[in-house]
Amino acid sequence: MSLSSVWIALRAIHFLAILLLTGSAFYTALLAPRRYRPVLAKRLARMLIICVVISFISAVLMLATQTGLMSGDWRNVSDVEIWRAVLGTRFGQVWRWEIGWAALSVMALLLHGSLRQNALLFSGVLQLIALAGVGHAAMREGWPGVLQQANHSLHLISAAFWAGGLLPLLVLMREARQSEFRIDAIRCMMRFSRYGHLAVALALLTGIINSLLIAGTPLNWQITLWSELLVAKVVLVMLMILLAVINRYLLVPRFHRAADVAPRLFIRLTLLELLLAIGVIGLVSVFATLAPA
Repeated sequence: MSLSSVWIALRAIHFLAILLLTGSAFYTALLAPRRYRPVLAKRLARMLIICVVISFISAVLMLATQTGLMSGDWRNVSDVEIWRAVLGTRFGQVWRWEIGWAALSVMALLLHGSLRQNALLFSGVLQLIALAGVGHAAMREGWPGVLQQANHSLHLISAAFWAGGLLPLLVLMREARQSEFRIDAIRCMMRFSRYGHLAVALALLTGIINSLLIAGTPLNWQITLWSELLVAKVVLVMLMILLAVINRYLLVPRFHRAADVAPRLFIRLTLLELLLAIGVIGLVSVFATLAPA
């Protein structure tokens, strides 16, 4: 496997881990009713730990891979001088923060209670903001560059709330079947749905702005692999929105009916929405390495 392929794979793994980490932490730190947060945090604990560990390891491996890519030879990964040179580049300077915030997530695991959940959310959001400092979003200097990166940061955070919150949503569906936690689980899902509308709208708006800032209007695009993959991403996102609309406005109102298949369909469509989100991450990891249209 080439270093370029390794980079793409690591980028996808890293972003997926941060997405799930941040999306889950939104629930345990903010969305869940206060009395229910410790219970939900316990349910999501294993997934949160896995995401924290993967985000840190993948961040370090991405730096090592970038060292090989920039030097043109994977054998230079063991050369300390090459590492220093890479750390002195724009990517290296930003990636120091990415690894630092990932390390903060690891240290947050030593905390307990609400302090732990708040620290995980804080470190997850900071990792997303650092990600906006590399790649196409970092193509401008000065205030235009700051605004572009701020827009991309908002895009990543809103996407993390939406897509990263889908797996915890499935956990809450199971929790809602237990009489002890039913009310709190339902209230938590309702809050996710309410603020999810805003997250989806922000993800779409900031995504459109990103595309315009990077490559201009679609009328000026050339037919390239970058533009084709971007269109494929848009199609997958539109399918995700369609599934979300079906779940929220067609299936959820039927939950109160006895012996209705709506809850099972809801779970299946949410799983499909999550799979589409993983597909989007894969596409982004590829076209982020390509020249814009």
